Amino acid sequence: MLNMNDVMETIHMIEGENLDIRTITMGISLLDCVSEDADRFCDKIYDKITKKAEKLVATGNEIEKMYGIPIVNKRVSVTPIAIAGGALSPDGFVQVAKTLDRAADTLGINFIGGFGALVQKGFTAGDRNLLAAIPEALASTGKVCSSVNVASTKAGINMDAVAMMGDIIKDCAYRTKDADSIGCAKLVVFANVPEDNPFMAGAFHGVGEPDSVINVGVSGPGVVASAIKRAGDCDFSTLADIIKRTAFKITRMGQLVAYEASRRLDAPFGIVDLSLAPTPAVGDSVAHILEGMGLEKCGAHGTTAALALLNDAVKKGGVMASSHVGGLSGAFIPVSEDAGMIDAVACGSLTIEKLEAMTAVCSVGLDMIAIPGDTPADVICGIIADEISIGVANTKTTAVRVIPAYGKKAGDNVEFGGLLGYAPVMKLNTMSPAAFIARGGRIPAPIHSLKN
Repeated sequence: MLNMNDVMETIHMIEGENLDIRTITMGISLLDCVSEDADRFCDKIYDKITKKAEKLVATGNEIEKMYGIPIVNKRVSVTPIAIAGGALSPDGFVQVAKTLDRAADTLGINFIGGFGALVQKGFTAGDRNLLAAIPEALASTGKVCSSVNVASTKAGINMDAVAMMGDIIKDCAYRTKDADSIGCAKLVVFANVPEDNPFMAGAFHGVGEPDSVINVGVSGPGVVASAIKRAGDCDFSTLADIIKRTAFKITRMGQLVAYEASRRLDAPFGIVDLSLAPTPAVGDSVAHILEGMGLEKCGAHGTTAALALLNDAVKKGGVMASSHVGGLSGAFIPVSEDAGMIDAVACGSLTIEKLEAMTAVCSVGLDMIAIPGDTPADVICGIIADEISIGVANTKTTAVRVIPAYGKKAGDNVEFGGLLGYAPVMKLNTMSPAAFIARGGRIPAPIHSLKN
């Protein structure tokens, strides 16, 4: 039976606390589109994507009106193109990226994910060709997103892939230098990547998924921040319970939308990703949640503990609300997309070292961080290796999305616009890890990977 207080509370969350469905993402398998001929492959994937997701945007709009719940983004993810594209040349993979972009334009979606590879244990010829194509592909398209999984707890860390990603990120930055190196904002490097993540830039359609699937990402940092503010000076157990109950309500709303989208689009319901995904909007910040717990500023000593409590409570509340929670599910800390994080960096409270510590207890990793444009590739590789090792050692997903903003130095700002926001360029330790990175090969998997 519906409780009117719950109904009214949800309406208030939407109207006053920035509660929304951040994305409905349709995952589409391209394995049946495989062809040795690039033109044929592109024709087949364009036809399949535009047919499967033909009604995605219209359906999202209809559900938004039906329930009065804002649905911010409609997106598509596809089978990792290095797998589906197989033997294509780098030029062939660029052609595929342009086809994906054209399909996204036809559908009216804002991003399409899956231009990536899974190379945690080594490379195929197709993997190498796709990696070589990433800089041109991202520079010549507007909506294509790329992810590369370089490590897993089972496989260890492919340091040859890490070394390649440093150069690729630098190349992406240069090719999009006239737009504050925005190409790097569409490229993420993962450890333990989930195959059902609806959020960009890391979304792709895993090979164990059905032919098509509906995954929904919810978001409500403002709702959680308001609940904590109302709670006042309670103890930590009470605070955790408040966050759990709030996360439950947010996730139930996401599941409602997911089931309705699944029914209307005739695609199975996959998962609800209950991540707290912030935006640059006032009142929609994960950093402000942490400050609401009692920190003077995000980045102060105690920040990691506060984030650990938040992340755990969000997950516990979410799993009670849905039988199919997946993706990343937790608290995101992307600097450029979070007004509180931006402020904390600007005043010197939040450093990249503190952000790295925070990633040990939350979702994703070093996300949407602008760094000086002259940062050497080997330093970027070191950042990736450090962050990825946290994921491997802790059996969790971690990732790196850094933007070496061409021509910018520490203290400058970069502007991306929209949900990507803006960010202060962060200062780095530029002592070189080049000799370490150059060793190559694979860092072995940790002992606790042996669970069979």
